[in-house]
Amino acid sequence: VRAILDADMIILGPGSLYTSVLPNLLVEGVRRAFVASPALKAYVCNVATQPGETDGFDVSHHVAAIEEHIGRNLLQRVVVNDNLHGTLPNADLSQPVVLDSLLENGIRLVRTDVVSESNRYHHDSKKLARTLMRLYYDRNQPPPATAEAEKKLVGALER
Repeated sequence: VRAILDADMIILGPGSLYTSVLPNLLVEGVRRAFVASPALKAYVCNVATQPGETDGFDVSHHVAAIEEHIGRNLLQRVVVNDNLHGTLPNADLSQPVVLDSLLENGIRLVRTDVVSESNRYHHDSKKLARTLMRLYYDRNQPPPATAEAEKKLVGALER
């Protein structure tokens, strides 16, 4: 628990949502420490659904399941695989987890290629490590301005 409170960044996932990720938040004191920690809180979304557990889940379903256990607006980043090219073996059993209409209510989506080319059911550890290190080093940076926000700012400055 002390390590959670002292952390600069806390990463949930990847892993089985209901049997690996969420059970960690049920351990005595872990959820409270997670909530209280000033660390950047990130979730690494799975790259594929799990038969019988997350069938039909998209990114917002994963985030909603976590928020049911820790509360809303605590995750600040969600790493989402955006390399949906190629095929999954046994595609009738599992599908890629896709980005849907997840509202970015304080959550910055990190869309990047983190899937393994040799096993599209898994993350590529090197790609994921690079992404997480980038998150760590950029954790205190403000979110990039969106095109619409930039237009509003420019419009306001021109008046």
